[in-house]
Amino acid sequence: MIRELFQISNLLSLLRIFLVIPFWLMMEASVYDQNRIILIGLCLFAGVTDILDGYLARKLNQITELGKILDPLADKICVAAIFLKLYLLGEIPLFLTAVVVGRDVLIVIAALLVSKRIKKVLPSNMLGKITVLVICFYILIVLYGVPKDHMLNMSFLYASVSMIFISLIGYGIRAKEFVEKD
Repeated sequence: MIRELFQISNLLSLLRIFLVIPFWLMMEASVYDQNRIILIGLCLFAGVTDILDGYLARKLNQITELGKILDPLADKICVAAIFLKLYLLGEIPLFLTAVVVGRDVLIVIAALLVSKRIKKVLPSNMLGKITVLVICFYILIVLYGVPKDHMLNMSFLYASVSMIFISLIGYGIRAKEFVEKD
């Protein structure tokens, strides 16, 4: 387990978790507006590490049970922390923060229950990845400063909510299939 932790793909997932600290500090109300471009850069960097960790795990034949847990967990921690801070800054509505964080909590709980039952970790799926991508675009739009009532902002807000519910249904169906197959 310790050796797996130090594989490059898992280190990239850990790095994404630790990126929450500079995100949170740079999003303090007193310096938030001055740091928007840096925050966008950090968000893009986190996205690159997310793509790279999966790519490197496959390319280097380093797919591990730890990585299957760490990668989506890093995504969930980053997104939850950013959404919470954006809500506290008044940039996004409470209902969206609750839906995003609620989805992730439900997915983690369900994944733990299913994994315990089938004795393996469920790999992430394309629907979940697309949902995270849509949510990340919404975060970038908000960080860029697009007004809340602007069509682009509203479109990605509603697209995010729609994808969250679609992905929850998809996760439910998938979990049921894994349990029934076991």
